Amino acid sequence: MTTKKLKIPDYPRIALVLQGGGALGSYQAGVFEGLKEVNLNPTWLAGISIGSLNCAIIAGNPPHKRVQQLRDFWDTICRPPSALEGAMASMFNLLGASAKGLSDFTSTHTDKFFGSAAAMQAIVQGQAGFFTPRPFAPGVGTPATVSYYDTSPLYETLERFADFDRINSGEMRVSIGATNVKSGNFVFFDTNDMKLKPEHFVASGALPPGFPAVEIDGEFYWDGGCVSNTPLHYIINTLPRKDTLVFQVDLWSARGELPTDIFSVLERQKDIQYSSRTREVTHYINDLQRMRQFVWDTIERVPASVRKKDPWFNEMHEFMYGGRYNCIHLIYKNKMKAGHYKDFEFSHETMEHHWKTGLEDMRRTLENPSCLDMPPPGVNFVDYDVHRHQ
Repeated sequence: MTTKKLKIPDYPRIALVLQGGGALGSYQAGVFEGLKEVNLNPTWLAGISIGSLNCAIIAGNPPHKRVQQLRDFWDTICRPPSALEGAMASMFNLLGASAKGLSDFTSTHTDKFFGSAAAMQAIVQGQAGFFTPRPFAPGVGTPATVSYYDTSPLYETLERFADFDRINSGEMRVSIGATNVKSGNFVFFDTNDMKLKPEHFVASGALPPGFPAVEIDGEFYWDGGCVSNTPLHYIINTLPRKDTLVFQVDLWSARGELPTDIFSVLERQKDIQYSSRTREVTHYINDLQRMRQFVWDTIERVPASVRKKDPWFNEMHEFMYGGRYNCIHLIYKNKMKAGHYKDFEFSHETMEHHWKTGLEDMRRTLENPSCLDMPPPGVNFVDYDVHRHQ
């Protein structure tokens, strides 16, 4: 556990950016617990899909209750520990050290078995407090009814664990990404512009064809991940730009082993599909920030007497100001036992594993407190990933 008192630079903004990934989202909750351990409190939350649901729980509770409410939320939407797996663990404990080799040998295979069983349960039965199967799915009708599952239970769950008056109080800025079904445009629901309700968060996670589109003010919306799985660009491009410490929590790792069967092909396809967009956005932002810095420096080289005569310089000076951004990446690295079903495998055991991994990654990151430093003069974008820098 991190016990150091961190000296955090005086950033005007501290943003927590949470992408989509279904059942993998408890990793984000573990990361947030790691931030709370050192009293590092985000002032801006931006989320997509499961990330938006975590945003609702965080922003919808007072600081001292946020971790526990996240825990209760995830306990609600994940299945309780399986009796059979618990019995097997008890048997190995009774056999003592002599059973350790057998336990280690069978661990990967049993984890895959119980993981796939839990995923199949989610497909057939849905998840309590989250979604239920439609009797005659997918059916025909409006975008709000054509889907394999009904997400009505999620509305009640969100209202149970999040205070929407607090979400809209201005205590924290909250920005939620979704996709307009008709126009195909990526949009953000932002507390700076509107009052957010449960339907905005449900819309952000309405991934078709499993989940139905959500109607808001006459428009239908799907999961923001249909267009982009990370809201990082929204944080960077929102005006006015200010120096910002960003914690970007990604649930998909681009790197992985070559697939050797159809199931590993499906897994790699998901990893690449949902992580490549994050890498592309990060590289784009880095290049854009460097360009802004070059233009800014160029304008500064023009004599003040010349700039005063032409208002264009003031307009360009303000428009091109990029602020300074320090982006801390926390990326959930796939484990051998993970499968192509990992984003809809809601077993309690796997949820605990994801949460623990997120907490450990955050603690390891903060063991190098210098990673939080403000970018040096002349540099307006830096990033840090503990997996890359260890």
